[in-house]
Amino acid sequence: MIQGIFTALCAAFVISFLYVEYKKKYVAAVILKGLASLSFVAVGFIFNMVSESPKITDMIFAGLVIGFIADILLNLRFVFEKKGQMIFLVGILVFLAGHIVYLIAVFPLSAYKIISVIAGVVLTTALMIWILGRITAKPAFKAFGVVYLGAIMLLNCVAISNVITMPNFFTIDFAVGAVLFLVSDILLILNTFGGKFRQGLRNANIGLYYAGQHLIATSILWFVVNRL
Repeated sequence: MIQGIFTALCAAFVISFLYVEYKKKYVAAVILKGLASLSFVAVGFIFNMVSESPKITDMIFAGLVIGFIADILLNLRFVFEKKGQMIFLVGILVFLAGHIVYLIAVFPLSAYKIISVIAGVVLTTALMIWILGRITAKPAFKAFGVVYLGAIMLLNCVAISNVITMPNFFTIDFAVGAVLFLVSDILLILNTFGGKFRQGLRNANIGLYYAGQHLIATSILWFVVNRL
């Protein structure tokens, strides 16, 4: 019930956000995006209140809050265009911190830590080779991209390994959310640095991102249920 209400609110805010951003009303877009992000923060907060394992669920909730902050920063680059690149980098850095917090939460659960790290390195290398052939960006952005995608790819590898060893609603929900987050980031990179902006990619990027964050927020509830 709670999840449904906040999901509906988020969908309404996301649609409104995409519309006003398309109309280049960037201040309104920042507000609407912030409200959309507050919806998954609210879901995480409510479910975390009943958790008896704060070490894990507190970290996941912290990752959601960090994502909320990063969301606002990424769109502030359109409001303050002269400092747009710097604001974008700061926003991505904040997102990186969020991925690291998520990783800290689920990494201890992994039964295949070394294999997950190796898989993360290999898959990140393959992904970067594919992406770098399709974008044009400054060396600093490319270097930062390696670190950023490396972190979220490792998160995905750990999350998927947890599903393999401990298949339950928590691990599955979190892993699907992490995968959607990764795909969303790939679309963001291609659309930002690919040479041509496509509104369709922007819509998909945003839609997948919010779906992923809501699944991660809901995973807190499933973690609590599994412990009951």
